[in-house]
Amino acid sequence: MFTGLVESKGTLVHKTSRGVDTRLSIRGVLAGNDALSLGESIAVDGVCLTVTRIVEAGGSNAPSIFEADVSAETLKRTTLGELVAGGAVNLERALPIGARLGGHIVSGHVDGVGRIVDKTPVGAAVKVVFEAPTELMRFIAEKGSICVSGVSLTVNGVDEHRFDVVLVPHTRDKTSLDALPTGAPVNLEVDLLARYVARLLAAERDGAHHKDEHLAWLDRLRRAGYM
Repeated sequence: MFTGLVESKGTLVHKTSRGVDTRLSIRGVLAGNDALSLGESIAVDGVCLTVTRIVEAGGSNAPSIFEADVSAETLKRTTLGELVAGGAVNLERALPIGARLGGHIVSGHVDGVGRIVDKTPVGAAVKVVFEAPTELMRFIAEKGSICVSGVSLTVNGVDEHRFDVVLVPHTRDKTSLDALPTGAPVNLEVDLLARYVARLLAAERDGAHHKDEHLAWLDRLRRAGYM
């Protein structure tokens, strides 16, 4: 699990084709007291990848270089297939147990690819409008959370096919989003809770088994203010 609070703007060193799959070599300063280890999970532009080789271990203030394999399915469903050497990527190590939870709960499983359709300065911030796949829009709510290329953001507005956010100066400086031009693709992961609420509502509507249990969960969500 991740939080969508980017730890480092990393760089794609190079990419190597391995049949239909690809191996990425990535450089970045990765936070944490524990050293980078083989097999750990790192969110790269919001995509959960497994470290398969450590080229340079780095440290809290020194860059690490690690490699990760990306399957053909992930290349097809995310923006990773479009990355070029020298390109910036947002990096976050998995959330350690007992750590402070900022942002929101992010799984690193991308739901779809959206695109930037407009950017407008708002003082020192920038309003960014994204177009999202139609099937994801029902999970995106005003003042809810969304993960965009690994960055936890608050949704400011929503219409039928688009949503917008505001990038504050800190986010502009610490992530790759500010440098992306209009038309650029981004990885989208909707709020995990929104998916479960939608599933519960669908189960209630379709007359699923264990109806009393579903209704009890719906009542809890309403009382907690999620519906």
